[in-house]
Amino acid sequence: MAKAQINWFHDCYQSLLQSPLSHWLETLPAQMTDWQRHARHGNLDKWVKLLSKLPDTRVTTVDLRQSVTFGSPEDVDEYTQNQITGLFKQFMPWRKGPYEIHGIHIDTEWRSDWKWQRLAPHIQPLQGRTILDVGCGSGYHMWRMLGQDPDLVIGIDPTQLFLIQFQAIKHFNPDTRIHLLPLGIEQMQPLQAFDTVFSMGVLYHRRDPIEFLNQLKHQLRKGGELVLETLVVEGDDTTVFMPGERYAQMRNVWFIPSTAALTVWLERLGFDDIRVVDNSPTTLDEQRTTEWMPSQSLKDFLKPEDLSRTIEGYPAPQRAVILATRK
Repeated sequence: MAKAQINWFHDCYQSLLQSPLSHWLETLPAQMTDWQRHARHGNLDKWVKLLSKLPDTRVTTVDLRQSVTFGSPEDVDEYTQNQITGLFKQFMPWRKGPYEIHGIHIDTEWRSDWKWQRLAPHIQPLQGRTILDVGCGSGYHMWRMLGQDPDLVIGIDPTQLFLIQFQAIKHFNPDTRIHLLPLGIEQMQPLQAFDTVFSMGVLYHRRDPIEFLNQLKHQLRKGGELVLETLVVEGDDTTVFMPGERYAQMRNVWFIPSTAALTVWLERLGFDDIRVVDNSPTTLDEQRTTEWMPSQSLKDFLKPEDLSRTIEGYPAPQRAVILATRK
């Protein structure tokens, strides 16, 4: 495995040393050593080599408050811009974003900035906080979190392509306060130390959603805030929908609760101050095919004659943001 990966994790360890998460170092380095030994994605070595070809550039502009933008077009010549574009296209599909790198617009499948705009006004201010983003994908929302000046942002996601995409973006802003680790939540010890834990677009992929919520809880300190974004259905506090083999062509969708049922789950697990701050249908403008994600997207998963239903006949995706505090 390439040496660059060891350096990625070493930087994270250094950040943890000076944080309330220093006790994580009792287990994390061994886990990452084991990951490097067993990581087996067929393209991983190729991706790491491609990362090493990204040019070092002068980044004159950084914007994380309104977007994720690193560098302006004037910082680089046309050859360098084309070089960056060509390398980033080797890391397709790009699902969460968008990103702007030296004037290159990475138009991702999801307008993740819209989701951030819906939840950001409601969450506890992130300045000075330690943050965990569970199932963070390529890290778009982590960069937006960093724009609020936290002490530390850690994302976990086992998908190796997302790790590569994150490192490609971080090449242009190597901030020591933000790190992505190729872990699942089930691999983490109960740290009970994060000020804020985000989980967006993960709950419905878990076979045991109650255990997953409990795992999130045990990463928070007492009084810490959970920011949960997930698919929901209409209904009362007993309504939980379990689709058949597929939901909107996704195989790994298990339980989709109503917001009322989800509130009951959180109360039973020891959360309070539970609030639904957004409940919105997913539109064809928010999730769609692009140059950077050219395969099928939401419009292919809904009935053409009735966009309120998936092609399986289920209610079309509706997503809610729920905030809760660990007692």
